[in-house]
Parts: sequence; C-alpha cells; structure tokens
Amino acid sequence: MNEILDMTMNEMANASFECSCGHHHTFGIEHLAIGKGTLPKLLEFAAPFKNQPITMISDNHTFEAAGEKCLQLMEDDGFDVNSHVFQTGDGILIPDESVVGRVMMELRPGTGLIVSVGSGTLNDTAKYVSARTGIPYIIVCTAPSMDGYVADGAPLIKAGRKISFVATLPYGVVGDTDIMKEAPMHLIHAGFGDVLGKLTALADWYLAREIAGDECCETCVTLVQRALKKVIDNAEGIAKREDEAILYLIEALTLTGVAMALVGISRPASGAEHMLSHYWEMDFIAKKKFPELHGIKVGIATPIIAEVFEMMEDDIPDCAMELAPSREEVEKLLKTAGAPVLPTDIGIDRDLFYHSMLGAYRVRERYSVLELAVQKGRIEEIAKKITDRIYGAE
Repeated sequence: MNEILDMTMNEMANASFECSCGHHHTFGIEHLAIGKGTLPKLLEFAAPFKNQPITMISDNHTFEAAGEKCLQLMEDDGFDVNSHVFQTGDGILIPDESVVGRVMMELRPGTGLIVSVGSGTLNDTAKYVSARTGIPYIIVCTAPSMDGYVADGAPLIKAGRKISFVATLPYGVVGDTDIMKEAPMHLIHAGFGDVLGKLTALADWYLAREIAGDECCETCVTLVQRALKKVIDNAEGIAKREDEAILYLIEALTLTGVAMALVGISRPASGAEHMLSHYWEMDFIAKKKFPELHGIKVGIATPIIAEVFEMMEDDIPDCAMELAPSREEVEKLLKTAGAPVLPTDIGIDRDLFYHSMLGAYRVRERYSVLELAVQKGRIEEIAKKITDRIYGAE
C-alpha cells in the first residue's frame, strides 16, 4: 500500500499500486531522469524510435539552452531529426492556435517521436499534439518553472481564452539540473511561485472534500507536502541558484505532476490561487498585453488566497484550516527567494484585481474557498478589504 512514498522520483516511472484511498493508481510515464548531468539519457529514451523520423521543437531561448545540444547528440547518434525553432525575439511563446498548427505542419509522414525542448508552452503544445496524433513525446526540461512536465492537461489559448485540454503524459522526461539552474531567474521564481501555490491548493482540496464531497487521496497529499517542505526549507538557496535548491524545486514540481497523474485531476496542485492567476491571464491576453509567467502569477495569488482562508476561518473545517498557510508566511517566502509578491508588481490594476476576486471562482468548475465566500455572502466584503489593503482605501 502506498509504496510510491518509498520510491525515489526517478523510480516512479510506470508505478502501479493499490492505495489506501481505495483506488489503484498508475503513473504511465515510461522514463524519468531528473538530476545532474542527465541530458544524455535522451538518447536512451529515444532509442526505440531511431528508425523513424523525429520532430524536435524549441524556441530561440530553449534552443540555445539545450536544444542545440540535444540536436547534436541525436544527429551524432544517427537519429533523423527535423528541428523547428520558434523565433520569439526577447518575448515568450504564446500557446495558441498558430503554434499548435505550426507543430502539426512540421510533422513528417511516419513521424515516430516528438522531442520538445523547453518548459510551459513547448511542453503543453507537444502534449496536445501528441494526444491528437498518437505520436509519443519526450520533454527536455529547460527551466524549473512549472509543474506541468508530468501532467496530462494542456492549458492552451483558444480564441483568446485559456482552456485546459485533456492531453497525454509524456513518454519520457529529461531534466538536467545543470541546464535548469542556468535558466533566467524569472523562470526559477515562476517555479517557486507555482510550488508555493500547493500550500493553498491542498487546503482547498480538503475544503472541497469536507463541504462538497470531493474525493481526496492522502498519499498524494503526503507526496506533495514532502516535496514542498524541501523547497520551503531551501528558499534562500533559490535566489543563489544552489544545486540542491534547484534540484528540490524541480523535484517538487515533478512530484506534484506525479500526484496529479495518479488521481487524474489537478487538485493536488491547483486551487483558488490558480483561478485568480487564470483570470488575470485571460484579461491580459484579451487586452493584448504580456500575460506574465504562470508561476509568477500563482505565487502572487497564493498569499491572497491564504488571506481569504484567514478571513473565512469560522466557516472552514479545521482540517482544511490547518493546511492553509498565513499570508505573512507566504509573502516572506516569496521575498526570501527574491520573487514578486504583490499584484502591483506585475501590472495588475485595482479594477482588474477587485473583479478577479469577485469572479475568479467561475474560471473552473471546482469548489474552492472563493466559492465558499460567495455562498456565505462575504465575497464582496473580502474583495474590498483585500483590494484596499493592497491598493489603498478609496
């Protein structure tokens, strides 16, 4: 029972076990290699597809970080690789229809494998295309920036709206910490913010179990909590790019993805803090503004949701309240790592923030502390108090 808790992260590939939650869990990723100097594992993982065309995707940033090396390794070993590099200049790649369509156009007849070199957008695009074509994919991680490497959802932009499509798990994951620790610090901060979001996400999961009757797997909660503790205990090392701190960060992001894959939902990783983040992102995209990295927004949203828990304490079951962090605790962790803390740090104005507090609970059909505040008739009062604290009373 729950033997996954005794495994190292890389041993979890193809895990299958009976869980104390009453379900049989499986983790359908064939290969995992997270750690120092793991990039050459790409050749081993891709070996079964050596006699078929392979499509590799990256952008100009990730090609420089690892794509060029991946291409050289594979071509030197006799692989037939078609490499497409998205040119984004100094900007970021937005996972919309044009990006997905371009990857589809790059697939040659008989393509056996997709290799995606990057993080959020490139990973989500590859997994979506993989799910629709049946072509397996390997992700080569270039930054510890988000928890979607081993998740089966693909958040993409369709007609200006962010939609999380059901996709597929990767065939293999290669995460070399020698590469990831050199990622832009903003991406590292994004990963740190995404990890901190699990503090309120787990509290929301317990809340949904107690009030809405949602199922909750204690094994997955424990898996995420263990990984969280390592990251929190090494928050100072994040700002210094210390090897151990970066390893714990990508481990936590990966293990959160494992937990999501085991239960088949994103509950272990995503609660009301993600709803706020998605609300902000959709508004920015609609206004054709830079939407900021997902994890940065999640990190900023986490102390805000922690504050909602504090304000709703009398209506929240003890078990959920015990998991919820304090606003001050989360803000201190963000500051320790050097990450953005307030919505004003990323250009969220007063009007957007206030309306996100009122409407973010509708972003997903998922019970959260925001919906509880709506049901108790307190959301407007809470939204005004938090808005006034951040932006000043009007």
